[in-house]
Amino acid sequence: MTEWADLRERRLAEPGAAEAYDAARLAFELGRTVRQMRESRCWSQRELADRADMTQSAVARFEAGGTVPTLPVLERLAKALDADLEVRISPRAPAA
Repeated sequence: MTEWADLRERRLAEPGAAEAYDAARLAFELGRTVRQMRESRCWSQRELADRADMTQSAVARFEAGGTVPTLPVLERLAKALDADLEVRISPRAPAA
Protein backbone atom coordinates (compact mmCIF):
# COMPACT_ATOMS: atom_id res chain seq x y z
CA MET A 1 0.00 0.00 0.00
CA THR A 2 1.34 3.42 -0.98
CA GLU A 3 1.33 6.23 1.53
CA TRP A 4 0.07 9.64 0.44
CA ALA A 5 3.47 11.27 1.09
CA ASP A 6 5.19 8.71 -1.16
CA LEU A 7 2.65 9.21 -3.93
CA ARG A 8 2.88 13.01 -3.65
CA GLU A 9 6.68 12.87 -3.79
CA ARG A 10 6.63 10.67 -6.90
CA ARG A 11 4.07 12.90 -8.62
CA LEU A 12 6.00 16.07 -7.85
CA ALA A 13 9.12 14.47 -9.34
CA GLU A 14 7.36 14.11 -12.71
CA PRO A 15 8.29 16.68 -15.38
CA GLY A 16 6.31 19.89 -14.99
CA ALA A 17 4.58 18.79 -11.80
CA ALA A 18 6.32 21.25 -9.50
CA GLU A 19 5.40 24.15 -11.79
CA ALA A 20 1.77 22.99 -11.96
CA TYR A 21 1.68 22.68 -8.17
CA ASP A 22 3.07 26.21 -7.77
CA ALA A 23 0.49 27.59 -10.23
CA ALA A 24 -2.33 25.84 -8.35
CA ARG A 25 -1.05 27.23 -5.03
CA LEU A 26 -0.91 30.75 -6.45
CA ALA A 27 -4.42 30.46 -7.91
CA PHE A 28 -5.72 29.24 -4.55
CA GLU A 29 -4.05 32.07 -2.63
CA LEU A 30 -5.33 34.73 -5.04
CA GLY A 31 -8.84 33.31 -4.86
CA ARG A 32 -8.76 33.21 -1.07
CA THR A 33 -7.62 36.84 -0.91
CA VAL A 34 -10.38 38.05 -3.25
CA ARG A 35 -13.01 36.04 -1.34
CA GLN A 36 -11.85 37.55 1.97
CA MET A 37 -11.98 41.07 0.53
CA ARG A 38 -15.43 40.44 -0.94
CA GLU A 39 -16.77 38.99 2.29
CA SER A 40 -15.34 41.88 4.34
CA ARG A 41 -17.59 44.14 2.26
CA CYS A 42 -20.58 41.81 2.80
CA TRP A 43 -20.91 41.36 -0.97
CA SER A 44 -22.25 38.30 -2.69
CA GLN A 45 -20.34 36.75 -5.55
CA ARG A 46 -23.01 38.23 -7.84
CA GLU A 47 -22.30 41.74 -6.52
CA LEU A 48 -18.58 41.37 -7.12
CA ALA A 49 -19.21 39.87 -10.54
CA ASP A 50 -21.42 42.80 -11.53
CA ARG A 51 -18.85 45.34 -10.32
CA ALA A 52 -16.01 43.51 -12.13
CA ASP A 53 -18.00 42.88 -15.33
CA MET A 54 -17.76 39.11 -14.86
CA THR A 55 -20.20 36.28 -14.36
CA GLN A 56 -20.98 34.93 -10.90
CA SER A 57 -19.70 31.51 -11.96
CA ALA A 58 -16.37 33.03 -13.05
CA VAL A 59 -16.01 34.66 -9.63
CA ALA A 60 -16.88 31.36 -7.93
CA ARG A 61 -14.28 29.45 -9.97
CA PHE A 62 -11.67 32.12 -9.28
CA GLU A 63 -12.35 32.17 -5.54
CA ALA A 64 -12.11 28.37 -5.41
CA GLY A 65 -8.68 28.50 -7.05
CA GLY A 66 -10.02 26.75 -10.12
CA THR A 67 -8.52 29.15 -12.63
CA VAL A 68 -5.21 30.91 -13.09
CA PRO A 69 -6.31 34.47 -13.84
CA THR A 70 -4.99 36.79 -16.49
CA LEU A 71 -3.69 40.22 -15.58
CA PRO A 72 -6.79 41.93 -17.05
CA VAL A 73 -9.04 39.80 -14.82
CA LEU A 74 -6.95 40.66 -11.77
CA GLU A 75 -7.11 44.34 -12.72
CA ARG A 76 -10.93 44.22 -13.00
CA LEU A 77 -11.25 42.46 -9.63
CA ALA A 78 -8.86 44.92 -7.96
CA LYS A 79 -10.75 47.89 -9.39
CA ALA A 80 -14.09 46.44 -8.29
CA LEU A 81 -12.70 45.91 -4.78
CA ASP A 82 -11.12 49.39 -4.74
CA ALA A 83 -7.74 47.77 -4.23
CA ASP A 84 -4.28 48.13 -5.71
CA LEU A 85 -2.93 45.31 -7.85
CA GLU A 86 0.78 44.77 -7.33
CA VAL A 87 2.68 42.41 -9.60
CA ARG A 88 6.39 42.09 -9.04
CA ILE A 89 9.30 39.85 -9.72
CA SER A 90 11.94 39.80 -7.01
CA PRO A 91 15.34 38.17 -7.19
CA ARG A 92 15.81 35.17 -4.95
CA ALA A 93 18.58 35.04 -2.42
CA PRO A 94 21.63 33.31 -3.88
CA ALA A 95 22.00 29.65 -2.92
CA ALA A 96 24.63 29.07 -0.28
